[in-house]
Amino acid sequence: MLFDVNEEDNLARMQRGELYYAFTPQLTADRRRARQALSRFNHYPGELTRRQMAEHWKEITNDGRPLPPPASTEDEEDEVLHEYPWIEQPFRADYGTNINVGSNVFINFNCTIIDSSPVSIGSRTLLGPNVSIYSGGHPLEPEIRNGTYGPEFGAPVTIGEDCWLGGNVVILPGNVPEYHVVAGNPARIIRKLERPGEPKPEVKDCSNVA
Repeated sequence: MLFDVNEEDNLARMQRGELYYAFTPQLTADRRRARQALSRFNHYPGELTRRQMAEHWKEITNDGRPLPPPASTEDEEDEVLHEYPWIEQPFRADYGTNINVGSNVFINFNCTIIDSSPVSIGSRTLLGPNVSIYSGGHPLEPEIRNGTYGPEFGAPVTIGEDCWLGGNVVILPGNVPEYHVVAGNPARIIRKLERPGEPKPEVKDCSNVA
């Protein structure tokens, strides 16, 4: 634990994506709060109702807003609670407070979000099993990295609307154009999805090329 760090300045550097120290009393307590909320969600006995799922998400993300009034049926509840993701157990996060999701988002089994920097997930986006989203990083130089006594850094991760992240996908900070398929390690753009009304790319005739 690092006690000689100015917590206010450290948090400001964390939010700016600069080097900061994660093992201070404040940030350690913030992660402990998240772990306790996640433990209650992940070890809940039995099947969660849609409202219980939303209540757990509020606790994980430390969202103080009240839930909408209950609907009369479970199907109607799903519509009323569309701003809260449908999330399967188990789920893991660093802080929870830096995660923002749009409407009608699905998070499948065993997903992990390292949200040392903001992580935004757009509406109607689907996360497959074992998806990992990492917004944090560490210096490459071991003398600077220095285990738990050294600094780390982060950068925002923004996932747009109507995305599908298949099983075992790992997301790092960076940009992917809209309507593109990305795969591989390192990630590469595989193809662009054609959209209605969009002109098709010109196909060059190579039949007479020797």
